[in-house]
Amino acid sequence: MTAAPKQADKPDFPWWLLAACAIALFLAVQIVLNDLYSQIFSIVAKGVWITIFVTLVGFALATAIGLLLAVMGLSKSLALRQIARFYVEIVRGIPILVLLFYIAFVGAPGFVIAWNALTAPLAEAGLIGEMKVRDVSLLWRAIIALTIGYSAFISEVFRAGILAVDGGQVEAAKALGLSPVQRFRFIVLPQAIRTILPPLGNDFIAMIKDSSLVSVLGVADLTQMGKVYASGSFRFFETYSIVAYVYLLLTVGLSLGLRALEKRLRRADEARMGGSG
Repeated sequence: MTAAPKQADKPDFPWWLLAACAIALFLAVQIVLNDLYSQIFSIVAKGVWITIFVTLVGFALATAIGLLLAVMGLSKSLALRQIARFYVEIVRGIPILVLLFYIAFVGAPGFVIAWNALTAPLAEAGLIGEMKVRDVSLLWRAIIALTIGYSAFISEVFRAGILAVDGGQVEAAKALGLSPVQRFRFIVLPQAIRTILPPLGNDFIAMIKDSSLVSVLGVADLTQMGKVYASGSFRFFETYSIVAYVYLLLTVGLSLGLRALEKRLRRADEARMGGSG
């Protein structure tokens, strides 16, 4: 006797999202009707653009470097593979906060010293001025630190996605006479994106949260604006409730958008496979 086919489980109703929307609506009403919450929100919101800027620029740079590291790690050159592995293993072992301090207070002064040494003849000729450490903004020190830290994790995401591509298709591309660059651009990367997208989206969401670490350098981001207001008004509950609320709007909204994109890509794949069948 054959067993009846098991029906596919239906996705659970997103009660968590309903509860989150209720909390978000409650806080939104408080911000509109309560003068204290309205004042806090107007001050804290000034740092939102810095948070978004740090996240977008840092993640874009980290993605570019991560892709380069992944390609180096999969190359035929032993030297390139070892350089990529050294970078990834060392950087992944350093906490982001420690890396932030190191880049800000060790890396930036070291860069200024090296720059002044290289451009000394131009400075003596009066063509350029001598660079000082304060000329390197704390904002860009923070962005560079996040870029370095996240590039190591993103490189592993790319490496796993590239390795997940069927080797037979790569061999078929070779048979068609495609160059290594063409094989990577037209065959490997488009297929790897479907595997890469979910963890890459998780890293982007994580960077939004980790961007709050730039506040330790005094960068006027969302967290720093909240910290300054709370320390002066002693309204810690109200202030950090608003800060958490804004971060949740950013992260949950992005998470839902990424899920919708994943479902759309999955349906497109299913439709293509059904059409080819």
